[in-house]
Amino acid sequence: MPSNAITRKIGLARALSKAGYCSRSRAAELIRSGRVQLNGSLRRDPETPVRLGRDRILVDDHVVGIRPSIYLMMNKPRGLVTTAFDEKGRATVYSLLESAGKSLPIESLLGKLPWIAPVGRLDKASEGLLLLTNDSEWAARVTAPETHLEKRYHVQIDTLADPALLQAIVRGVKTEEGDLLRARAAQLLRSGGKNCWLELTLDEGRNRHIRCMLAVLGVEVLRLVRVAIGPLHLGTLAKGSCRPLTSEEKRCLDRAMDARSVRV
Repeated sequence: MPSNAITRKIGLARALSKAGYCSRSRAAELIRSGRVQLNGSLRRDPETPVRLGRDRILVDDHVVGIRPSIYLMMNKPRGLVTTAFDEKGRATVYSLLESAGKSLPIESLLGKLPWIAPVGRLDKASEGLLLLTNDSEWAARVTAPETHLEKRYHVQIDTLADPALLQAIVRGVKTEEGDLLRARAAQLLRSGGKNCWLELTLDEGRNRHIRCMLAVLGVEVLRLVRVAIGPLHLGTLAKGSCRPLTSEEKRCLDRAMDARSVRV
């Protein structure tokens, strides 16, 4: 490791996040509540400078070490919320991680399933490709609007789409709050007697983006499945299953983010 990487200073909360211990916001809570020590001294300022690789951090008297970066993909089924804790007591995607933990390489590597967080969200009724990682900085890049990483969705709607509807989806609609919601691309996949499937591509993502956009157009979403994030495809991953990204999949995602950031 280069010497400048060892002596580089970052804030204490970010250091805990970068070590894969917890999210930066959770780290700030732990620090302010007096549960974090730095080199034997209690610290309550989340921005306290830390020298990565040199300083000793303890949380509740336990040493925090740098954990290997973990990148997972999951095929999220409907009915689960994308959060660690739900105030309504609903089932979360972490129930799938717990049941799959013993079959994941990270379990044997670390002795237990480590802290890991979803990259963005899929709402309870949505399904498909969901990324999870303990690399909070990488997750922020994937979800940042300025990255413009494309996400593709297959969406079943309660009507038959005509060219005018597809054009309206790409042109965009205004919500009551004044937000402009649109898709980068929209195409018809297949039609039934009373409904059809669309493929929609977004290069930005707001909360319930597709559902709100189609609602303004008077269209109800019957199913919504995310099938790709940049070059990463859901593929044949079984519903409710998760697996680590391959090193090539991770590199392809990183290259796609770099290319999009430069081009846009």
